Parts: sequence; structure tokens; C-alpha cells
Amino acid sequence: MTLENPLLDSNRLPRFEEIRAEAVRPAVRQLLGQARAAIEKIASGPAPPSYESTVLPLDRATEPLDETMALVRHLEAVRSEPALREALHAVEAEVSAFYSSIPLHEGLWNAVQQVTLAPPGVHRRFLEKTQRGFRRAGADLPPPAKQQLQAIDVELTQLTTAFGEAVLDATNAWEMVLTAQQTAGLPESAKAAARQSAAAKGRDGWRITLQAPSYHAVLTYLDDRSIREAAWRAYHRRGADPPFDNRERLVRILELRRQKAALLGYANFADFVLEERMARSSAAALAFLEDLAAKTKASFDAETAELAAFSGGPLEPWDVAYWAEKLRQQRYGFDEEQLRPYFPLDRVLSGLFDICRDLFGVHIQPLDAPVWDPAVQCFEIRMGDGRQAGIFYTDWFPRENKRGGAWMDCLRTGGPLPFPDPAASGGDAGFEPHIALMCGNLTPPLDGRPALLTHAEVTTIFHEFGHLLHQCLSTVPIRSLAGTHVAWDFVELPSQLMENWCWERAALDRFARHWETGEAIPASLFDCLQQARNFRSASAQMRQLSLGLTDLYLHMNYDPARDGDVIAYARELMQPMSPAALPADYALIAAFTHLFADPVGYGAGYYSYKWAEVLDADAFTRFAREGLFHPQVGAEFRDRILARGDAEDPAELFRSFMGRDPDPTALLVRQGLIAAGGASGPC
Repeated sequence: MTLENPLLDSNRLPRFEEIRAEAVRPAVRQLLGQARAAIEKIASGPAPPSYESTVLPLDRATEPLDETMALVRHLEAVRSEPALREALHAVEAEVSAFYSSIPLHEGLWNAVQQVTLAPPGVHRRFLEKTQRGFRRAGADLPPPAKQQLQAIDVELTQLTTAFGEAVLDATNAWEMVLTAQQTAGLPESAKAAARQSAAAKGRDGWRITLQAPSYHAVLTYLDDRSIREAAWRAYHRRGADPPFDNRERLVRILELRRQKAALLGYANFADFVLEERMARSSAAALAFLEDLAAKTKASFDAETAELAAFSGGPLEPWDVAYWAEKLRQQRYGFDEEQLRPYFPLDRVLSGLFDICRDLFGVHIQPLDAPVWDPAVQCFEIRMGDGRQAGIFYTDWFPRENKRGGAWMDCLRTGGPLPFPDPAASGGDAGFEPHIALMCGNLTPPLDGRPALLTHAEVTTIFHEFGHLLHQCLSTVPIRSLAGTHVAWDFVELPSQLMENWCWERAALDRFARHWETGEAIPASLFDCLQQARNFRSASAQMRQLSLGLTDLYLHMNYDPARDGDVIAYARELMQPMSPAALPADYALIAAFTHLFADPVGYGAGYYSYKWAEVLDADAFTRFAREGLFHPQVGAEFRDRILARGDAEDPAELFRSFMGRDPDPTALLVRQGLIAAGGASGPC
């Protein structure tokens, strides 16, 4: 008896525990066939083509294939193993070629471009964006150029997948086992984690790795400078050395992106990407970053000089975090480790859910569902009328078969049906719940204690949940305009906005309770947290700006024949914005998965974090002014931003909430770089 392929299950929730690598190829091939048939049916539809017969069906023509590929890629990111990786590689080229072929389908394009009428609002926007998207994807190119473009897209998919896998493998390949004496300086929580990590490998001693909780603890606290140096060098050489060398992939990705932009008539890849984002052009994004850098430089130089003087000598990169923490402790009497007991993970989540209930009218509760790892939890989101808006999973702790970082992703975009049955009734009638997930690499439970987080880890959870709300509270009936399918310089607004509540006493008192005594954070410790909030804020900002500027220069100007080695080129760009001299072999760019682990991703768009930070700082002023938990303000943000996806231009959505265009002053005030009420000039 042949068991049903779990990847072809039409049930809403994936049967994670049943999905194996051998299911991938047959499922994807079957779904590819269905998707091709759906496209052909639309292309040969009734004449004359209409919005309802031609454009609207495109929104869901590839939906089963989209969801299955998203699921397989997700599992490869959180449950990676050789067979699954091989199965993904085996189907990626064909899938990528199919997606690239859709806008190049002559019959389909002939039908789509004949459609001139659509219902007003989101449907009219979808028609316009669909027709523009076909042109941007090469629909008007001659056949040889179309073939070249399709080949580029396939190769980009393969290269960027391999890039991310090399970074994961390089991260997992490095470890160091310390003696008790070598652990001097590490907090007890970090020592316990290192001890547990060694024991899990059958080793004696204290094992440190390049996983985020371990690496950051070493760089921030470990007294042994030589070990800090070894860890720092290993981290910043990931993807630059055999057998995980990304250098050739990196150059080829940049070249393919350049070729793609040229084929489509753009001066560079950045201009191609940013045409559809709030910045509109690479020149505007570059001017935005350069302006912020100019406003930050004096404070950055002062912070750098102060830290060098405090340390008593010239700083190397592996000294910066260590001495910065020493300076912070001296100045504020504050160590982030003091806050850990007040942030048990379960309480953080319950407090977050309570805040969102009061602000956005959502009710979140656990849901019994299959998961991909025993540490994963599942929840559902219901609205005040009982409608199930979304289902989501949380996966918070590091594993060696899981990629680093923190992220939100979507497994299924739901929402209302485009034209629901007017006779339908009930809270869920005509609405499909979104299915999403949040992943991180936070401090795990240790020695019988719950997972006790740093304040930075708490803000990470709030950040990713902002993304998740943006997805799950979407009420846009067009799947490709729903949820987080928005301009990438707008997508970080909900996530970064949510971080603000992590700094407010009234919000922290809802969940920041000592895991043993239940006591709230003492006033003296909270005051230290507030005073230290902007400690070295100019340095943190300058690092983000250096990454954003390097990204733009790589996608606007880099020419290997003229500029030479890409790693050296990137290092030279970053050096002026680093508080310490970067070694000649500094290779952060070879592991920059934001830019190079996706055919587009944040490529030419890393500036988006700062762009959205301007938006979030400004938007939060309304909550600060009218009430942190004001239900009307929260409802307006929900209905005018979170629910609207890309149904309108993002600038219009922002204006609908704030009543005006963004004011960049709020960000500089929040960072302490100008006084409240000061003038900053345009960003």
C-alpha cells in the first residue's frame, strides 16, 4: 500500500513529522505539472481577456507549488540533513526555470496586457502591478534575451542556495573546547551553556562555537584575548576558505545580477530593485545613507576615541565588544546578565501576547499541531469576533541542523477570498488563516532553569512578532499583495515598531518578572537599562550604515576587472566606519546571507533597516503621545498598516496612520544624537 505523499496533503497544517527527503521530488514534479496546466489554462482563456478570467487567477495559479517549496526550504533551514539538501537541489533548477518562464510566456503576456479594466482599489492596483511586473521580468524582450534571462534566474537560485548552505556549514565546522581557567570572564549562564554543549558532544570542558549565543558571549565577556581573536577571525572568515569558499559564488552572483539589470534596461541592479520600493532609485537610497552617516560621524568618532582611551591602547576588532561592555559597566553599573532572571521565555511570550491583545484586539493561545522539532510550539491568533486570523510556530533555540540568526517566514498566505459569497456567514466564512513561523537562536534552558533571555533577545522576539502580525493580520484578498509582500524598505516598520515596547516600564512590568521570586525589575536596574540604551548608539548605527553602503556600492559600482578582489573591495568600504582596523583577510561579505542567500533578498536593499527605522521611530511617537496601550491607536495601526499589506502605496499607508509624511528627527532623538526638539534636516 502506497502512503499519501505528505507534501501533497491538502490539509491546512503540514505533517512535519512525516515529511522525508524522498517525498520532495515526486511532490514537486506533480505540482509543477499542475502549475503549468493552470498557466496554460489562463493563457488560452476566453476572448477578450478580462481581469476575472486572466489576471485574478494568476494570483493563485502557483499556490500549491509556492507553499510546498516554502515548506521544503523551511525544513532545510531548521532540520537540515544531506538527503533533504540533495532533494532540494534536485528540484530547484526546474522550479526556478518555471517561475522565470511565467512572465516570458508570450500567450499569457498577450492576454494580460489586453486587460484594461479591474474593480477599483486593490484589484486595480493588482492589475497595474501585474502588468508592470511582466515588463520588469522581461515580457517585452526578444526570444534570445528571454532565454538568457531565464538561465540567469536559474543559476542565481542555485548559487544563492549554495551560498547560504556554505555559511551554515562553515558556522558549524568551528569549535573550541576550553579549560576552566580559559573561561574566565564569561557569565555563569554562558559557562553553563558551554559546559552543556561540550557534554552533548561527549567532551570534557567548555565548548564554544560560532552560534550566536556562544559567539557573542565570548566576544563580549571572555578575558582571554587570544581566544576572542580566534573566534572573531573564524566568524569573519566564514564562507571565505575551503571547503566552504563563497568567493567565486559571490562574484558570479553580482555579475548575474548586473547582467539581469542590463538586459531589462537598468543602469545597475540597485536601480532595478529599488524602482519598486519606497526609495525608488539607488541614488535616493545612497543619499539617505550618506546623510545619516554624516549626521552620525562626529558622535561615532567621539565614541571610538573614548573607547580606545578607556582600553589603554589601540583596539583590535576582537577587543571592541569586550571593552565596550567594561566601559558600560563602569559608567552605568549595568550588565545585561543582571536582567536575565527577569526574562524567562514563557513569560516574555505571554506578556507579548497580552500587549498585542490590548493594542490590536488579537487573542493568542496554544494549538495542538504537528511540529518539526520537540522544542517547537504552535499557536493560533483569533480576532475579537472569533475569526481565526492565523496559525504560527515558534522555534527559538540553536541546533546544529538549523541556520543562524532570527527570522519570520510564511508557509501559507491566507486572507479573505477575492470575491466571497455574500450569502456566507460566520466568523471564518470566506477567510483562510495565514500560516507563519518565527525562528531564532536564543539562549536555551540550562541546568534545570527555563530559558532566561538577555534584553537584546527579548527585543528580537518582539521584532519577529511584528513581522508575524503584519502577515497574520492581513485582510488583503490578493495573495501576492497580502501580508509582508510589501516594499522591503517598508516591511521592517511593523517589526521595528514592536521593539519600542521592550524599553517601556509599563510594558516590561507585564512580563519582566524574576523567574524564581516573581518580582519586577528593580527601579535602579530599569534606570540603568534606560541610561545605557543609547550607549555607543552612533557606533551601532555606523555599522548598519557601513553594511548598507557596501551593499549599494557592490550592486551599483563594483567591477572586478577594475576593483579587484571583492572581499578586499568590501573591506575598504567598511573600514572608515569601523572602530578598529580590519585585518587584510576580513571577509564578512562572504557570509552575508542577507544579500547573497536569495536571488534578490536584501540585495541592494540592506538600507531598508535604517529607512524603516525612521518610519518606526516616527510612528511610535503617536503611541508615546496618546498611550502605549491605547486601543484606538493600536486599532488604527492594525487596520491602516498591518491589515493592508501592499493594497496601497506604502507612503499613503504611513500618511493614513500619522496624518503626514515621516519626520526623520524622531530617530536621531531616540538615539540621543540630537536633543528633543532639535533640527536634523532632511534624511
